[in-house]
Amino acid sequence: MIRPLYDWTMRQAGRKNAVWALAGVSFIESSLFPIPPDVLLIPMVLANRNRAWFLAAVCTLASVIGGWLGYAIGYYLFETLGRQVLTFYHAMAHYDEFKAGFDRWGLWIIIIKGATPIPFKLVTIASGAFKFSLLWFTVAAVISRSMRFFLVAGLLWKFGDPIRIFVERRLTLLTSLFVAALVGGFLAVRYLL
Repeated sequence: MIRPLYDWTMRQAGRKNAVWALAGVSFIESSLFPIPPDVLLIPMVLANRNRAWFLAAVCTLASVIGGWLGYAIGYYLFETLGRQVLTFYHAMAHYDEFKAGFDRWGLWIIIIKGATPIPFKLVTIASGAFKFSLLWFTVAAVISRSMRFFLVAGLLWKFGDPIRIFVERRLTLLTSLFVAALVGGFLAVRYLL
């Protein structure tokens, strides 16, 4: 079941319009969507390693712009929409603690959490809800998202064929690990924030 999906994704990743899908997922993941753009970035870089840096830049730019939407949700629509998103991720239980940490370490929280599997939308919405400086939010988002996407793209660019072969031979294991990391990010939000 996983192999046909992988093959289909690799074929789609090589198409010209795939970059728009990557940008769309990167944008919406920063405010609402639960699936990270890595699911498109990785096969797209593996399909054409020469575009690795361009694709990382697309992810970064779209993610930061999507982060502005998340910020606006937190700033203007916290009671109607932002609270629902944070509740969905079980982040409201630690809201006051997170705010206290954000007041002291907000810039570093954005940089660190934006580079991890923890859903970035939680950081973007919280930044708006806590009225964090939009300028410093943008700076931190650019740093954190660049670190994440350029690291992934760089590793795939440098070790592309061996990584592609490794992925193809251990597809079920890696898919399971990816899902575990995704669920782990959600659990970390629930129990550690």
